[in-house]
Amino acid sequence: MLTPAGRALLEEAPLALGALERAAERARLAGAGIAGTVRLGYAPMAGYETLGAILTAVEHDSPNVTVVASELFSAEIPARVLAGELDIGLALFPEPMRGVRSEPLRMEPLALLLGTHHRLAGADSIPLTSLENETLLLFPRELAPGYYDRVIAACEQSGFQPRVRTFTDPPPPAMVARLRATREVGLPPASFAFHAAAAEPGVVARKIVQPEIPVEWSILWAARAQSAAIARCLESARRCSEKNGWLF
Repeated sequence: MLTPAGRALLEEAPLALGALERAAERARLAGAGIAGTVRLGYAPMAGYETLGAILTAVEHDSPNVTVVASELFSAEIPARVLAGELDIGLALFPEPMRGVRSEPLRMEPLALLLGTHHRLAGADSIPLTSLENETLLLFPRELAPGYYDRVIAACEQSGFQPRVRTFTDPPPPAMVARLRATREVGLPPASFAFHAAAAEPGVVARKIVQPEIPVEWSILWAARAQSAAIARCLESARRCSEKNGWLF
């Protein structure tokens, strides 16, 4: 006859064995690169479309890999990757940094985001020169220098010096709210602009033409040896880019 302790052990043994089997399976999956946690840092305007498509691709390819995503500005991401605080980064025109590898993931044009009350809101597409007397609402240059410089250079090449107002450390929804309430205009990536306009009453998105202003999203990772889970996430991101024709 079993003692009370023996009966308890007999009852708990299947649970313990099950836990051991699950732990062994997680270890096996992790060793094969199809389980684990990957820390991903992304620039704010990737959050409306680009990030979601990548996360969906990773979930489809590697359902046992958990991606922990953090919103950061593009200027912050390379150093965080180098320091080991992030495994993967998604940034607009990231500054080159020794020890960090990057490759283009998506090319897209900038678009005009503005309030429905604005004088340009009724047109389907807007020549860039139409912004000569407008105030552009941009992130401060130090938060995304490549993006900021691309906007300024495009305006100068079109024959005018843009009037810029920077909005310090803004979350994208706050910027959209400001555009809805003022006569300032924004020039975010088109994927962000058109999703924001669909989600937020009071703002519209319009194509910028003559010329278009292309911008480049890059994916970043540390040059040092990477885990199999990170490698699988990078491959999923590349397949996502190819599937969606992000590099034209």
